[in-house]
Amino acid sequence: MFRKLRNRFLILNMSITSLMMLVAFAAIYFLTYSNTQAEIQKTLNPSSGMVLSIKGPDLPKEPNKEIGSTAQVFSGDSSLFEIDVDAHGKILNINSSLGLSDEEYKKAAETAWNNKQGGSITLEGRQWQYAISQMKEQVIQANGQQYTVTENQYRIMYLDVTESYKSLFELLARLIIVGSFMLIVIFVISLYFANRAIKPITETWEKQKQFIANASHELKTPLSIINANYDALLVNQEETIKSQMKWLDYIKIGTDRMTKLINDLLSLAKVEDANFAEDKIPFNMSDAINDVILSMEALMIEKGIKLSQSIEPDIIIKSDSERVKRVVTILFENAVKYTNEKGQIAISLIKSKHQVIYSIKNSGKGIAKEDLPKVFDRFYRADPSRTHDRGSYGLGLSIAKTIINNLGGEINVSSVENEYTTFTFTLGL
Repeated sequence: MFRKLRNRFLILNMSITSLMMLVAFAAIYFLTYSNTQAEIQKTLNPSSGMVLSIKGPDLPKEPNKEIGSTAQVFSGDSSLFEIDVDAHGKILNINSSLGLSDEEYKKAAETAWNNKQGGSITLEGRQWQYAISQMKEQVIQANGQQYTVTENQYRIMYLDVTESYKSLFELLARLIIVGSFMLIVIFVISLYFANRAIKPITETWEKQKQFIANASHELKTPLSIINANYDALLVNQEETIKSQMKWLDYIKIGTDRMTKLINDLLSLAKVEDANFAEDKIPFNMSDAINDVILSMEALMIEKGIKLSQSIEPDIIIKSDSERVKRVVTILFENAVKYTNEKGQIAISLIKSKHQVIYSIKNSGKGIAKEDLPKVFDRFYRADPSRTHDRGSYGLGLSIAKTIINNLGGEINVSSVENEYTTFTFTLGL
């Protein structure tokens, strides 16, 4: 399922990227092609067939002068040549420095004359583009009047476009190579980030399946207790309630365990609700921690736990007081449960720059190094064999971590086996 989702993401990403690259590269090639053609057409300007004449009895005689003619650059210029033809396409004059044979010039003239719209022709392995223009004479008389006389002759101008087309082809080849390379690189990068994007979803899905399996397993135990003791009551229907109190007590234990588990699940769902707004107001965190310590005093006396505390007085933070107290209570209960008989618990609260740091350290069995990353997972229990005796389902620390994360803080754990375990969280002021 997730592989299909990743592949769909890749296909969508590569399709959009390929389309954008195609449009960009096509625009680059089209602009370059258009500029090249514009330069060619500018060189093959039809005005090269215009001749200027100055006439009048009182004016000095001047030879006819061509307007826009390229004849002056033909000497030594092998990229241009002209052929003048009559109305039937017969060659009248050749202006060229190429030194081609008469047959080549004749072939060039016939090809151009048969396709007067313009085009290209190949001569001696090179490509030439041509344009045909009718010869015209611009006449200026002595009185200043001007007029144009259209002659029955035509000029065909040829331009060597081999290098221009070669440059266009090389540009196209480079664009294809660069585009292909970029697509490969983008595919690799997209695959990497697609896998990274899918990874949290996959992990969440696996955790959700594990959560459902664990919750079902935890609910199964108290339900089995209730059913077994209900059957025991049915067998002894004639007995009095007083004589069967032990069965009823077992049923009560089972229902209490189910109630606690369900309440923990509801609490976890509530704190994980992204739409649940925290009531962030200034409150005295030092006093809140002292209240939690007082509520746990009886449990510590029962186990003979020695408590040491270093709490800075009157530390005011702006946060959700009820949720912060919930986290402190969860961590304190956890410490009391796993502290060895006549062990020690140390609590500290200090202010550092723009945050407060709370830590609670308890002596005891500790947590194995390989188990530390799992401490905040749902249903994780450091000592599964003794969990139910302690009334724990492994949801408290998960709730605590979610609350601290929602409040914009961080929570961490460190431990040394058979020595101590320390939980620390930080919150902004």
